[in-house]
Amino acid sequence: MALRIWLSSAGVATTQVMRMLRANPDSVDVRIHGTNVDPSAPALAACDVAEVEPRHVGDDAYAEFALDFCRRHGIDVLVPPRRLTALAGRADAFAAEGTRLMCSPLASVEVLTSKSRTYEEALAAGIPVPPWRVVRDADGLRAAVDELAATGETLCIKPAGEYSAFGFRILEDRPMGIRDLLAPAKPMASVDAVAQAMKRAADEGEHVPHMIVMPYLEGPEISVDCLSAPGGRLLAAIPRAKEGRYRLLLDDPGITEIARRLVGHFSLAYLSNVQLRHRNGEPVLLEANPRPSAGIFQTAFTGVNLPWAAVRLLTQGDAGLRTAPRLGGRVAVTEAVTEVPEVPDVPEVSVA
Repeated sequence: MALRIWLSSAGVATTQVMRMLRANPDSVDVRIHGTNVDPSAPALAACDVAEVEPRHVGDDAYAEFALDFCRRHGIDVLVPPRRLTALAGRADAFAAEGTRLMCSPLASVEVLTSKSRTYEEALAAGIPVPPWRVVRDADGLRAAVDELAATGETLCIKPAGEYSAFGFRILEDRPMGIRDLLAPAKPMASVDAVAQAMKRAADEGEHVPHMIVMPYLEGPEISVDCLSAPGGRLLAAIPRAKEGRYRLLLDDPGITEIARRLVGHFSLAYLSNVQLRHRNGEPVLLEANPRPSAGIFQTAFTGVNLPWAAVRLLTQGDAGLRTAPRLGGRVAVTEAVTEVPEVPDVPEVSVA
């Protein structure tokens, strides 16, 4: 009988993860169920069973949808990359439906979905973090910029919550030169423009989220895909440094040690992702996510199938890892085009 795995909020990169799960080293027959809020999401065409998720609903309503989905489809394993606050802490409710939930503890999820709380806890645990200030209004922004600018570093601003790359801006007040105009575009804004946007929103009664002001760390981003047992014991860590279209599969014990300490401190389970950049030659934490990264499929080139190892760990208590990942190589990220003859007829589910 096939193992039924539900990949909720299935994105474009999820199709690569589906291939890894179907080509698992244990030759287990896998049936992929996928959902997305967009019925035309390309990933849904690659699923064995596809459905539309409810959009703009609260955590309780989403959890009820998820439980009902598992009940109707007999889901064995749920792998959620989104809506973690709605699902974490409900493992018993899913277990009652025969579903194993791949998720870290709710307390850790709640901290890690806030960049400012992540930095606070990481700093207290001795994990290196960049200097940062949390601001909510124009005056706070200007004060933070004046304070941090003393380091002589370029600064940036981004939402303190989980917004992916949305809202990120490099703060730059100098006049644009012709070299700037001809160079690749960067998401830049002046301090005055950002301050005016915050003030205008406040004056009009619009919600202004907490924002983080910190040095702009320009070096290559290092993304560490982690596999860990419940409780935070690290089983595998694969660091990937981004260099244009290339990904360097780093063999760097220092980077791995930071990931180990963070995963252990937050008791992260199964798949998670730690992102670092260098500041003054030393790696510092950029952010951490209690979920698999979108680029986790790139780790296949190390000879380790992390998505399947996590499923096996969840269902059998043993990740089945018998060899260490092959690190030190380089892979190229290329585009692929897949023909989708027509948009699949994906049923929508109403949530009361």
